[in-house]
Amino acid sequence: MRSSVVDTAPKARSKTVARATESPFSNMSVQTKTAVYFFLWYFFNIVFNVYNKSTLNVFPYPWLISTLQLAATSLWMLTVWATKVQPKPVVSKVFLLAVAPVAFFHTVGHVSACVSFSKMAVSFTHVIKAAEPVFSVVLSGPLLGQTFAPAVWYSLIPIVAGCSMAAMKEVSFNITGFQGAMVSNLAMVLRNITSKKSLNDFKHIDGINLYGILGIIGLFYLAPAAYIVEGAQWSAGYAAAVAKVGEQKLWQMLFLSGIFYHLYNQVSYQALTNITPVTFSVGNALKRVAVIVASVIYFRNPVSPLNAAGSALALLGAYLYTKASESSGKTLSRSKSAYNARFRATTGLTLDE
Repeated sequence: MRSSVVDTAPKARSKTVARATESPFSNMSVQTKTAVYFFLWYFFNIVFNVYNKSTLNVFPYPWLISTLQLAATSLWMLTVWATKVQPKPVVSKVFLLAVAPVAFFHTVGHVSACVSFSKMAVSFTHVIKAAEPVFSVVLSGPLLGQTFAPAVWYSLIPIVAGCSMAAMKEVSFNITGFQGAMVSNLAMVLRNITSKKSLNDFKHIDGINLYGILGIIGLFYLAPAAYIVEGAQWSAGYAAAVAKVGEQKLWQMLFLSGIFYHLYNQVSYQALTNITPVTFSVGNALKRVAVIVASVIYFRNPVSPLNAAGSALALLGAYLYTKASESSGKTLSRSKSAYNARFRATTGLTLDE
C-alpha cells in the first residue's frame, strides 16, 4: 500500500470498481474515502481470519468451508450484477475456456490455504504465505522467459531464512498445514502465470468482475471435490460442532466467514483505486503484519523469540522483494495506479491506462 494519492486509473474503470460500495461515501474527499476503505480492508481481513479459524476449530472441514466462501462470493456478485450495482461483464465461450485454468489454480490456492489454516495457527500460515515471491521468481523464468535483477533474487534470502527460523520453534507446526500453505503459494503463482498466457485478450473485464468470475467457476470445481474428500464426514462433524457451540452459532460462524471472505477482497480493490504502488507495497506488508498480530492476540498463540524474529524477517523479505521488483520494472510500474497493481496481483495482467 502506498503513501501518496494519485488519480491515474481510468475514470470509467474506477467508477465501475467503486460503485458497489461508493454511495455511502459519495460526499467524502478522495483522501478520506481511501482512508475509510483502507480501514475496512484491514478490518474485514482480520475479522475474516478470526472467523475462519474459529469456524475451523469447531468444524474442521476446510474443503466445505472454502466451498461456502466461494458460494458467498458467487451469490454476492450475481446479486450486484442482477441489480446493476456492478456492471455485468460481457463474456464469451472463448473467454470461459481461457479463464477456466486460471480459476482452477485460484481454487486450488484458496482451498489449500484453508487446509493450512485448519491445521496450524493463522499467524504461522501467513508467515509461510509470505514466501509466495520465491515461487514467482523461480517459475516465471522457465514458464514466461522473465528475468529478474540481482536485488530481486537477494530479497528471497530473508524470506527463506525467515520462514525456516519461524518453523523451527512453531508450536502449531503441522506437516499437512505446511504443505497446504506451500501448495497455495504454488497455485497462486501458477494462476498469475496462466493469466498472463491466456487472458491478455480480455482486459476489458475489470478486476472485481474477474474476481467474481473466478469465484463462480471455482465453485463448480470445488463443490464436487469437497464432497469426494470430506462428504462422508460432514454429518458426524456437523453434529459434533452443534454439540459444541449450538446450531445457530455454527451457522452464524459459517455465514460470517463467507461474507467477510468476499468483503475483504472487494474492499481491497476500492481501497487501492486512488493510491500509488508504493502505498500498495507498504500497506500490503502491514496488512499481513496486522493479521498476524491480531490472530496471535485473539487466539493467544505462543510465540518464541526465534519464531517472532523469523516471522519479521520473512515479512521484511516480502516487502524488499516488492520494492526490488518495482525498482527493476519487472512487476509494477511507478506510473500505474495501485488498482492496476492489485489487478495485476490478482490476474497476472496489467490494465491499459
